[in-house]
This record gives sequence, C-alpha cells and structure tokens, in this order.
Amino acid sequence: MTGYENTEPQLRCVLPFEASPAEMRLLRRAVAAQFMQWGVAAAVDEAQLAVTELATNVIKHVGGGAAATLIMTLHGGRIRLEMHDKSHVVPSPAPVGVHEEECGRGLHLLVHLAADWGTLLTATGKVVWCELDGAPGDFSRNVERAATVLEGYQGRSEPGARAGGPHSAGLRLTESAVELITDLLHWTAARGDDPDDILDRAQMHYEAVSEVA
Repeated sequence: MTGYENTEPQLRCVLPFEASPAEMRLLRRAVAAQFMQWGVAAAVDEAQLAVTELATNVIKHVGGGAAATLIMTLHGGRIRLEMHDKSHVVPSPAPVGVHEEECGRGLHLLVHLAADWGTLLTATGKVVWCELDGAPGDFSRNVERAATVLEGYQGRSEPGARAGGPHSAGLRLTESAVELITDLLHWTAARGDDPDDILDRAQMHYEAVSEVA
C-alpha cells in the first residue's frame, strides 16, 4: 500500500491493496497514520471500523486476494472513504432477520456509522463509499491548509527520506513542522519584523480560533 496525492481543494490519500485478511491490520494502521497526519485523530476509530467493513465486503463478495483501492479524502470537515473494486455487483443491506454472517452486516454498520453512504458503478467495477464527520468547519480548514503545506514541504526538505511505520511518519511530519516554523521566523526577520512578535500574534490567533472551534 503506497502513496498519497494532494488535489485542491481537498486532501486525498490513495491506497491500493490486496483484499485479504492479512492486509487488514496494515490497512487500519495506514488509515490511523494518515488521519494523524491530517489532524483528525478523533475520527480514527470510526474510520478504521468503516474501512474494515468495506474491505471485508470485498473479500466476501469479490474474492480473497482481489485488487482493491481505498481512497480517503478530507474536505470541509467531512471525511470520505471510497472502496474501489473490479466487480459490478452492487451490495445491499441484508433484510431484517437474516443472520449477520450471511450478508449485509457491514452495510448495516455503515448506515448507522456514517453521515452518508452509497454505491457507484464505474467502467472497471464499482465504488462503495461513506462519509464521516471529521472536525468543525473552520478548524478543519485550518488543519487541511497546514497538512497540504507540510506534505509539500516535507517532500522538498527530505527528498531521500525512506518510508516507515505510522510512528516514524508522524515524527518526520513533526520535524518538518518545526523546520517550516523556523524558516518562517528567518523569513520574518529578513523582512525586518520581530520573530517573537510574530510568534505571540500566532499564539493569540490560535487560541482565539480554538475557543470558537
């Protein structure tokens, strides 16, 4: 499972994977790492549960080992999870009274868990998607802007960085944030501004926005 890409005006992460039980733990870890990077840690548990059910649906109804792709987006406080596979069979919730192990359990969970969900047929298969509430609108926009800048800044400042686990990825992002703030302070000093004054104003603005959120 590799790679994310930024598309304006939203943050977007693309994770191709093989639909198998062995991949489930890696998929959940990847979701957690990406949500931590986006600053929406509060939604990790719900997202991991939703992704597990979406991937399980692929294993059960498309087949173990099937190629699938999870696409996650964050925009305006709303998280969208899309599971792409190569089957044109559209799933539906099981009728009331059908044992949960037979079919439809995951979709019933999505109905109760997600703010919205649906299916979409594509030229190569289908998409089962759901949307979760992430963060208040203003706070989320601040986080999205920062994440977009940091992802691009990290790529330029660490061209030879190797991929690692969620902890190492989070540590690298934190280090990039410190480097970015340091560079901005150098930039303000070069303009003749007082870096301490800029930090004080930024702190006051952060506290004011946090109180509203």
